[in-house]
Amino acid sequence: MAMMRIRVLLADDSAILRRCLVEFLEKFPDIEIAGEACDGKMAVELTKQLVPDVVIMDVNMPEMNGIEATRAIRNSLPKVNVVGLSMSDDADCRKAMRQAGAAAFVSKLKFSSVLIDAIRACFLATHNEVDFVR
Repeated sequence: MAMMRIRVLLADDSAILRRCLVEFLEKFPDIEIAGEACDGKMAVELTKQLVPDVVIMDVNMPEMNGIEATRAIRNSLPKVNVVGLSMSDDADCRKAMRQAGAAAFVSKLKFSSVLIDAIRACFLATHNEVDFVR
């Protein structure tokens, strides 16, 4: 029986960080990179085209910030979960992403195992009710 893979879209304006995330996430056999976006507008467009399970969304991006992009994604595709990602780990940033519809929030400073846990929790949330993941 084939393993169910979690399809993830990465949205960050830093090509270097996206590359690092791809290299990190590719180590996990249950995670598949569905695509990459360099700004919020592209993240919304690609999410509509690719319909990933989870979007990893940088909060501060050009064209459309991650908060607005998260709101747009959740309004049009409510089954796609978003994990907010930011250098800032303050409560206001976390709250803004939660209010926009993000299911989780992870600091870029500690994204390793915390990010994997958030992706998996978001994927499971489509099948069960779970609270906002810190």
